Amino acid sequence: MAALRLYQIIVFLAAPFLRLSLSRRAAKGREDKTRLRERLGRASVRRPLGHLVWVHAASVGETLSVLPLLEDILTSRPAQSVLLTTGTLTSARLVAKFQTTHPDLRPRLKHQFAPLDRPPYVSAFLDHWQPNAAFWVESELWPNLILACTQRDIPLVMINGRLSPKSFSRWQKISATARRLLGAFSLLMAQDATTAERLKGLGLTNIKTPGNLKLDAPALPVEPAELSALQKSFGERPLWLGTSTHADEEVRLGEAHRMIKTSVANVLTLIAPRHPDRGDALAKQLRDAGHKLAQRSHGELPDGDTDIYLLDTLGELGLFYRLADIVLMGGTLIPHGGQNPIEAARLHCAILHGPHIENFQEIFEALEARQAIASIADTPTLAAQVKALMQNPATVKQMSEAALSFAEEMTGTRARVVDLLAPYLAAQDAPTPRPQMREAHDG
Repeated sequence: MAALRLYQIIVFLAAPFLRLSLSRRAAKGREDKTRLRERLGRASVRRPLGHLVWVHAASVGETLSVLPLLEDILTSRPAQSVLLTTGTLTSARLVAKFQTTHPDLRPRLKHQFAPLDRPPYVSAFLDHWQPNAAFWVESELWPNLILACTQRDIPLVMINGRLSPKSFSRWQKISATARRLLGAFSLLMAQDATTAERLKGLGLTNIKTPGNLKLDAPALPVEPAELSALQKSFGERPLWLGTSTHADEEVRLGEAHRMIKTSVANVLTLIAPRHPDRGDALAKQLRDAGHKLAQRSHGELPDGDTDIYLLDTLGELGLFYRLADIVLMGGTLIPHGGQNPIEAARLHCAILHGPHIENFQEIFEALEARQAIASIADTPTLAAQVKALMQNPATVKQMSEAALSFAEEMTGTRARVVDLLAPYLAAQDAPTPRPQMREAHDG
């Protein structure tokens, strides 16, 4: 328990610097200036009356995986309300877009930025929201929040839990703390058998393995008019997509574009960064490297001379995957661990990946076993593989059909998760709650 106590001491001593850090992050565009109070546990919206579950999804990947699950829950349980907290601006925008496209669910789905893990902020947050249960998505754990929930008898459930080899090794070194924090969860849902075994290795027993939510997401949506407009703009140009890319990968994709261009005339490279707010800096970096570029966030369309189309917008991956037959998964060219390939697989793409796939090892290996995916080692082999696929449409067709077949088989997880969550949710036949009339307070 020494590690937990040390953490609490550090958080206590850091208190004077937290507000300053928030202000600096806001000045850099990494926090919403108008909603900083939420990071201090002070609610900016009312609590709905009745049964409320709090769901915490740290960032973009967790948010994308849990939103379809929340839609299932809210649609089937009219008395259920949900508070969804996230930690990044991009994930908050995803929630806002979901609320806009699901106006019937909006009154019962509230969003707040997660409070910083300091006891006064945690208390203010829980005082206002008073959740009937708390669901944490994947692996982000905040000790003070967990302990405060247990002190208030708020049941905790982990959804789609994941333990990477590195995280498992760290937890093993502080196994007593691991058992204290992870043991506070009434239920741990592991996303795969490997995570389940690692949780058991830490001495935990309350484990279920319903599957991976990220494998059971519906196909990403698309605006038909936007798809038609871009198809007309691209014409018959050969193209490929680097998706969910991270820092340094975009430069490598630009280098690969030059190599591909030597033998594939008029090729167009599409790049969709994982964090679209990097768009302007990326555009400058790529232009400085000599590429002619069009930037989607600025309303630009590629012309016949454009080398790279920078897709720095939010919530349009469904559009881009439908435009590109060949997709490189970002986060795999650098030691990040890779991004989830299932969204591209579900939209009939031939998928490439670099050497770093630790975050989704089992998924990549399953796709590889079906010859639905191809690995590359570096920028030259990436360029060579893209060229080879562009010159062999039959191979692209075989890979994309195998990927789609795998994605279609990975359904059913959401239904199993909802069944496991049933004891923590409002009854399906309960009356719809009336809106809570009291004003939001500062905690």
